[in-house]
Amino acid sequence: MSVPLPEKSLDDYAPIVGDHAIREIRALGSYLKGASVQHVNSTAVGGGVAELLGYLVPLMRDVGLDARWDVITGNPAFFEVTKRIHNNLHGGSEELPPEALRTFWDTTQQNVGVLQRDVDFECIHDPQPLGLVKERGGKGRWLWRCHVDLSDADPTTWSFLRRMVESYDAAIFHLPDYARELSIPQNVSPPAIDPLNEKNRELEPSEIAEVLQRYGIDPALPIVLQVSRFDRLKDPVGVIRAYRLAARSHPCQLVLAGGGAADDPETGKVLAEVREAAGDDPGVHVLELAPTASRDVNALQRAATIVVQKSLAEGFGLVVTEAMWKARPVVGGAVGGIRRQIIQGSTGFLVYSVEGTAYRIRQLLGAPELARRLGENARRYVIENFLPTSYLKRWLLMLLSLRYGPGPVVALG
Repeated sequence: MSVPLPEKSLDDYAPIVGDHAIREIRALGSYLKGASVQHVNSTAVGGGVAELLGYLVPLMRDVGLDARWDVITGNPAFFEVTKRIHNNLHGGSEELPPEALRTFWDTTQQNVGVLQRDVDFECIHDPQPLGLVKERGGKGRWLWRCHVDLSDADPTTWSFLRRMVESYDAAIFHLPDYARELSIPQNVSPPAIDPLNEKNRELEPSEIAEVLQRYGIDPALPIVLQVSRFDRLKDPVGVIRAYRLAARSHPCQLVLAGGGAADDPETGKVLAEVREAAGDDPGVHVLELAPTASRDVNALQRAATIVVQKSLAEGFGLVVTEAMWKARPVVGGAVGGIRRQIIQGSTGFLVYSVEGTAYRIRQLLGAPELARRLGENARRYVIENFLPTSYLKRWLLMLLSLRYGPGPVVALG
């Protein structure tokens, strides 16, 4: 299924990053002008991968590439299997019996029609469409873009995937820690957020106030916010426990806002667990948001006193980047890409436990000047490292390296 995309111009980012950066990227793009690129993933809405492709593909077009984005389809049984694979890559050890692997391969075969034959670059994102590489042919280069942390992957699951990965021409990971020993070249590039989209654009105070009123959130009481899929790896129940510890000494309210993605079958179960943990506590707001509720997420992040992302495992954590762009102080789990974004005591605080999370919430509620300084530092760090211009530049460099020959691991971050 082809995903319709809006037109975007690289020039729109010049006021943020400067004209020189824009000229440099267009010069790189000129060496790939007319090259055909297909991106394939498993969902068009929900989750960070869809958000990344939503701006990356239009910007690739703007600098002269013939780029498109397509999505595979699958039944609930397939996504149950790929969710199990996802959990195992994050350290789980769920069994993948023969019938699960048959489901994976049957669904892969059903999706081979999504491939555009003879493109110059075939870019496959994450494990769900990974097996499409068995259909590779022609002159094109194949790239696997991994958005998850493989550093603690279950050996059996990784062995199953590795045989497919090594059929690609190269792989790209968020961080050096995620790369694995492979027979193909590996690149390292963190992702980025789009400051001009509905989730990150500037909002009028009246827009923020309207969203708070609609969800019954008191604008006069400090807001502790976590925005994420309802996923156990985001530890929403642990966030409720941390909030209750902090609220004993510092009056505040907790907002847990999020939803699911089309390729995540566990959302309903986790949401029920969160609502049970929240009980009838009037200080806990559990908001189930549609994948299209970007403006509401934006308003909640801008209204927050503190943003929490208490992940137990994380690919990168773009919700942390979003909050930092909005100059919010962030308390994040010391895992995955959150560690790449939060510099302890400078752009936020890293935590390892419920009690540590509660301690940092109390500290920030009691020290508004510290919270303000962390937020300002965080916004500067995002501008320097995690905007679409940097991300597009890294992609262009990587495609150029694929076109003109393999090389060693290249750190593009």
